[in-house]
Amino acid sequence: MSKALFKMEVKANYKLFLLFAGILTLYVSVISAMYDPKLGNSLNEMAQSMPELFAAFGMSNPGTTLLEFLITYLYGFLFLLIPFLFTVILSYRLIAKDIDQGSMAYLLNTSYSRKQIFLTQLFVLVLGVFVLLLYACSLIVVCCEVMFQGELELLKFLVLNIGLFFLHLFLISLCYFFSCLCNEAKYAIGFGAGFGIVFFLLQMLSQVNDKIDWMKYLTPFTLFQPDALIHYEANGFAGILIFAFTSIVFMVFTLYRFKQKDLHL
Repeated sequence: MSKALFKMEVKANYKLFLLFAGILTLYVSVISAMYDPKLGNSLNEMAQSMPELFAAFGMSNPGTTLLEFLITYLYGFLFLLIPFLFTVILSYRLIAKDIDQGSMAYLLNTSYSRKQIFLTQLFVLVLGVFVLLLYACSLIVVCCEVMFQGELELLKFLVLNIGLFFLHLFLISLCYFFSCLCNEAKYAIGFGAGFGIVFFLLQMLSQVNDKIDWMKYLTPFTLFQPDALIHYEANGFAGILIFAFTSIVFMVFTLYRFKQKDLHL
């Protein structure tokens, strides 16, 4: 890994990070403040009035505890989509743009090897998503301790967010694969974002109606099971292991393809 390249990329992309951190700050603070066990019946009535819409976004059951409420309104959609969009954009800026514009070939003419460049850019991407999720989770803890002291089950919350990170690690490996594989940025973004959006849509559709719940087997998001994680069930941890394994396989294969790739000027 190159320290100089790492510092350069961090300076070039910190504003993007701040933008997404600001978006998460807004959603986290507002939704955390909405928690009120007394409103559970009202939220259930609202969900029953529009069952398909609430089910599509994984919000059909607000739960009875603070953690269950957060899972319903943050971890069912927002904490999946927002960090994923950050991944798509940052992956483009780190590698796809340089390949598309031909500047990657010039970068390789420096003292950096392909492996160094690959690992440095990948590390910036993983670190960026990790810090973004860490910030969002820390903000949740602060908000909950200020407004609902002692109600957030911290150990279960930690396990939940470990699972969330490994889900996003898989999405990172997917986007990075297409960013390295494609010669044109439009295809890198199209395939990376496209597969992720299709996975989101399949997940949403599978939750709308029991007749099409078979679609959940077509999307990796099914492997992320917040309820199973907070209850320490085996299928929840199995999802984490699958995400970890597939991410490593994707990254190793992507490195191999990147080292063999013909880069144009």
